[in-house]
Amino acid sequence: MQVVKRDAGSLYVALAPAVLGYLRAQGANEPEDLLHDVFLQVARDLPAFKGDDAKLRSWVFSIAHNRLIDDRRRRAVRPPRSSSPVPDRGYHDRRMEPKDEALIEACAALTDDQREVVVLRFVGDLALDEVARLTGRRVTAVKRLQARGLARLAELLAD
Repeated sequence: MQVVKRDAGSLYVALAPAVLGYLRAQGANEPEDLLHDVFLQVARDLPAFKGDDAKLRSWVFSIAHNRLIDDRRRRAVRPPRSSSPVPDRGYHDRRMEPKDEALIEACAALTDDQREVVVLRFVGDLALDEVARLTGRRVTAVKRLQARGLARLAELLAD
């Protein structure tokens, strides 16, 4: 979980795969677009950031979480105009591919709350108190959601 340099490029290299994994696991419609929005804001606000590496990671995931919520609200108010699929942009980064399709599918079977907590804890590598703050829950509620989510994942992946 160590982030050595405090420049936007280094942060992108260190955290983008985990942030993209979080956005995908949360069912973002355009996770790559949101990822770029997140890191544009990080680059813009980084000079004013104060805190250690753990707080920096939490701050980046807070931005991602807020961008995801904003995107969902915007799409609920203004649905997409076209139903045709968007063509592939040709951009491909192997570091950002899902590592295990079975795990991705199993995460999709969790409740929204369980998936959010599990992904923030293990993909985002955030502490319990950071997940609680980010999701607006108490630490005990986060622990319960995490335990139930992990138990459900174990059950689904055992098959």
